Amino acid sequence: MGNLMGSLRYKEPRTVEECDSTWESDSESDEQPGDEDSGISECVSRFETGRCGEQADMSPKLSDSDSKSSTKMKRSFYAAKDLYKYRHSYPNNKAPRLPNDYRNLRFYLNKIPLIPDGIFIEEILTKWRGNYDKLEHNHTYIQWLFPLREQGLNFYAQELTQEEIKEFQSTREAKRRFLLAYTLMLDFYGIKLLDKSGNVARASNWQERFQHLNESQHNYLRITRILKSLGELGFEAFKAPLVRLLLDEALCRGTLPNMLHSTLEYYVYTIRLRSHRRSLLRYARQHYQPANTFLWGPSARRRGAEAGPGGRVAEPTPERERRGGDPHRACSPLTKKDSVGGWGGGGDGKGTKGCTVSTKTLQEGVMERGRGDRGKYIETVPL
Repeated sequence: MGNLMGSLRYKEPRTVEECDSTWESDSESDEQPGDEDSGISECVSRFETGRCGEQADMSPKLSDSDSKSSTKMKRSFYAAKDLYKYRHSYPNNKAPRLPNDYRNLRFYLNKIPLIPDGIFIEEILTKWRGNYDKLEHNHTYIQWLFPLREQGLNFYAQELTQEEIKEFQSTREAKRRFLLAYTLMLDFYGIKLLDKSGNVARASNWQERFQHLNESQHNYLRITRILKSLGELGFEAFKAPLVRLLLDEALCRGTLPNMLHSTLEYYVYTIRLRSHRRSLLRYARQHYQPANTFLWGPSARRRGAEAGPGGRVAEPTPERERRGGDPHRACSPLTKKDSVGGWGGGGDGKGTKGCTVSTKTLQEGVMERGRGDRGKYIETVPL
């Protein structure tokens, strides 16, 4: 029934604006979980608002020449359409396969190996953790660890179907291993999973791994795939905390500046609930520099409708920013103490100053477009 409803609601988009329903309504009270999700995954609960720390010296800024060139840049129609189809659960997907042909599920049950490497999931989970060279340079495992309903670069990996997704989500062993695979990749990126709700923070190795991640842009494709797969296999609630952390690191703390465009153009739009995307984008817009180059806010037509006296768009009020959440929880600037222990709980377990990125630390702010650090990088294939 879910896929049928998705087909009925699906309309082939022709423009970026038609792909992006984020700003269709500002009424969170009118939205229900699964607002755009015609698939199976459950969406996140409402989260509390939070503030980015004062990081003016670390926020990405453009020079005058960069600012002029960035104003000519546009959002990618390919990216917008790809994520539109994903959020609508691929209404034109293929016919279901027979249960014995659920290759992704059988792989996660340790019954068949990854092809073409011939490696079983248990070997990856037990022997590959911390082997960063292998995780970086092997390009065949990611499609097996994080399957999607679309074909990736490894053509031996099988696309998910709606029926296989249902079976996977009802299989405890498969879901347990999937979470272990997620923590494996988080560790590779310098992040740790804090709890079963999807809350994340910097890991103890964050400085080394963030430096690598900032320059290793093929991993940005992998993160897009990981986020999509989380939503397909029942972990939709895990997306927002990870995206929020990456956004904060790229925009406010300056540790992942090269990832900012991917975060705004791709990662935010993997999240199915519009109100959660708006929260992330509002947060980003508050801290984006230069503000007039932000591309991910409401359309010109909608901005005009919201304009106040004199044609200016009214800034969000404190009441509006708190709508649907508790009062702001400040996110303190990084200190030397934070840089060792991690962000939030701290690698030493002592609870360093700062805030943990969770479903309760997203803010009703506004975000627009990031600097053109990745102007030459285009995500064209789901790795």
